[in-house]
Amino acid sequence: MTSNTSPLGPARTVAASHASSLRRITGISAAASIGGFLFGYDSAVINGAVTGIQHRFHLTTGQTGTIVASALLGSAVGAAVAGRLADRVGRLRVMYLAAILFTISALGSSMPFSAWDLGAWRVVGGVAIGLASLIGPTYIAEVAPPDHRGRLASFQQAAVVLGITASQLVNWGIAQAADGGSENPLGPLRAWQWMLMAAVVPALAYLFFTLRIPESPHFLVAKGRLHRARAVLRDLQGTDTDSESRIAEIQHALRTDHKPLVRDLLSRRFGLLPIVWAGIGLAVFQQLVGINVIFYYSSLLWQSVGVDQSGSLLISLSTSIINIVGTVVAMLLIDRVGRKPLALTGSAGMAVSLAFASWAFSYRTGSGGSLSIPDTQGTVALIAAHAFVFFFAVSWGVVLWVMVGEMFPLRIRAAAMSVATAANWVANWAVTESFPRMSDWNLSATYALYAGFALLSFVFVAALVRETNGRKLEEMG
Repeated sequence: MTSNTSPLGPARTVAASHASSLRRITGISAAASIGGFLFGYDSAVINGAVTGIQHRFHLTTGQTGTIVASALLGSAVGAAVAGRLADRVGRLRVMYLAAILFTISALGSSMPFSAWDLGAWRVVGGVAIGLASLIGPTYIAEVAPPDHRGRLASFQQAAVVLGITASQLVNWGIAQAADGGSENPLGPLRAWQWMLMAAVVPALAYLFFTLRIPESPHFLVAKGRLHRARAVLRDLQGTDTDSESRIAEIQHALRTDHKPLVRDLLSRRFGLLPIVWAGIGLAVFQQLVGINVIFYYSSLLWQSVGVDQSGSLLISLSTSIINIVGTVVAMLLIDRVGRKPLALTGSAGMAVSLAFASWAFSYRTGSGGSLSIPDTQGTVALIAAHAFVFFFAVSWGVVLWVMVGEMFPLRIRAAAMSVATAANWVANWAVTESFPRMSDWNLSATYALYAGFALLSFVFVAALVRETNGRKLEEMG
């Protein structure tokens, strides 16, 4: 008789178990990344609705900037409280809260009584964005196996750019159904109201899927819920995993973890440690090049040079697709060519693209509803805008968040990341708030200013930023 027992049997069983666990963790990470999708969606959906909002409430350009930028104030608040809230009530409950706030914001902002309560609903959505921007990567890092952490963590950034693109696709589709204008009626509501309300669908999907994933084992161990932590570890890593060893590792990390404070970042000579200034510089320059003007205002931007509203929404959609392509390229290259070369390439490409856009916009003529730009300059502006988005996506869109997670010494990493993230939100708010006024003043000069910041970002990275690729986290400092 021949035996069915084979020495390969146990190995195959273990391999199958690991493959099954990886599929499970991948699905869980994808569910957590829906928060990133909503981050991108809710941030950019205002782009298609802003013309309709202006018509409905008769807003000045300054008031428009304030309404659009109001969400970013909420985002700063949400990002500031997300970490402590997650440590207190758990990662999943923060996700549930974010999903609920996204839903409330979408419903409230789609049926406002005035511009100012619209701004208030935008702030609520901003808080959800801030929560989602931090809790997703935190949760994924805690459930992912070390050898797959980088790939799974990239789900968040991929979800953000997909959310931006989805919002522009929905905006364009709704506008088409309303004869091309966001201010036009579509059933019982205006098109812009449907654009804002559509965020309810991914918000409810986020809640549905996060209700079906386990709590982070790190949180469970921190709260002394060891029995549940063992069950989650077996669910995530397979029944053959040594859950006791993993729990011991987590407990040791919690005992030895140093919770950095802002005072740990201070330097007598420079105010803050030089490495912290470098992180702040990266965070601020990422926004000062004006990237979110494209994602928040491109509909108004293209209308301001004579493109009709339907065409402007289609251009917004195409730039969002370019954003996806650039992000994928960055994810493929960042570990091969390094962070610093990508950042330098992106800065140079953005500076040139923005300079061409500035030149093209200098030919804008007319006023009010008769604005136009010559065909040649219009073509240059269109190509330059797409090139700008590509160079940003292939470099700073990904490089910033990778580098701020790597560049700081372990003893100050959490606090330094918080400061850099806060600086990024503040710079984002400043650019978003100021663009409508600056555009009215001089669109060409505004883009020349962004080109100048892109050039300065090249000098900054070349002179003050150290490469982190291939270095252990313990070596940073």
